[in-house]
Amino acid sequence: MTRFEGGCLCGDVRYSCDKVLMTAHCHCLDCRKSSGTDHCTHVMTQENQVSISGKVSFFEKAADSGAIVSRGFCGRCGSALYSTKADMPGVMFLRASCLDDPEIVKPEVTVYTKQALSWSMIDPALPRFEEMPPATAMPSN
Repeated sequence: MTRFEGGCLCGDVRYSCDKVLMTAHCHCLDCRKSSGTDHCTHVMTQENQVSISGKVSFFEKAADSGAIVSRGFCGRCGSALYSTKADMPGVMFLRASCLDDPEIVKPEVTVYTKQALSWSMIDPALPRFEEMPPATAMPSN
């Protein structure tokens, strides 16, 4: 995959990335609430593959694992941009919704299906997990 870019709604925050490790849909309650819809699509990458310009604000909350999740967003327009997890140092989860061209990624897995809403459309072709599976069970590029 070649370099791709994204950013917030107002344009104050921009990012570019060189490598995708995996793309996943998540239906957990926190992702639903932070996205404002029935799931969130995350583009997993290494932090050292991402360049960010602009000021990112953060909201931190413990995940069900107890690990702190830091959710980065634009303080001006409120666009959710990415998250990091304390128990996964060096990994970043970019929001696919903020990509300039979201068609460059293809979801590979769906997680937290146990928390999915009854009206959520879950792709039957993707591997699915009721909760967060161990890293060894996840697909990788």
